[in-house]
Amino acid sequence: MTALIAWCGFFGAWLLVAGPMFQAVVELHDEDVARDEFEAASKAVVPRYPPVSPWWWLLPPVAYYLRRKRSSQFRRAVMAQLGPEVVEQFISFVNKATGWLYVAAGASLIAVKETWELAEHEEWHHWVFWMLVVVMAGLSLGNAAFRMFRSQRVLAKHARLRAGAESTPPPHGVMG
Repeated sequence: MTALIAWCGFFGAWLLVAGPMFQAVVELHDEDVARDEFEAASKAVVPRYPPVSPWWWLLPPVAYYLRRKRSSQFRRAVMAQLGPEVVEQFISFVNKATGWLYVAAGASLIAVKETWELAEHEEWHHWVFWMLVVVMAGLSLGNAAFRMFRSQRVLAKHARLRAGAESTPPPHGVMG
């Protein structure tokens, strides 16, 4: 019975990772964000900030600070180019993405713990634990990507069928 519980905890925890990942992809894909306006604003921003010199990476905290500072300046300049409704869309998108990141990160930590407990119970080597973590994380990501790809393919096929049905004339003798 202990083995069954360990396996249930393992699979349940990884489902708690895969579920929020998929839900995040669905919700963020459906989020109304004016991507074209962001791209145009980022190209229109003048001046272009020069990249941080690679030499600064000899002092990583300084390089990190300089990169963050330039990134922040660029982001503020882009946001200044956008209208209030686009900024509101962007903030909503970032908030939802951050929320789902927290949920998926918490679930991932629980899944790692449950995977460790399963590996301990089964007396597996440490490399098996790490392999399971990598494989299960990959399966969780792959599930979200595959399901979104499949959904988009079905929707595109449906749209083509509807467009074809609307463009064909009704059969002879049928009033439309």
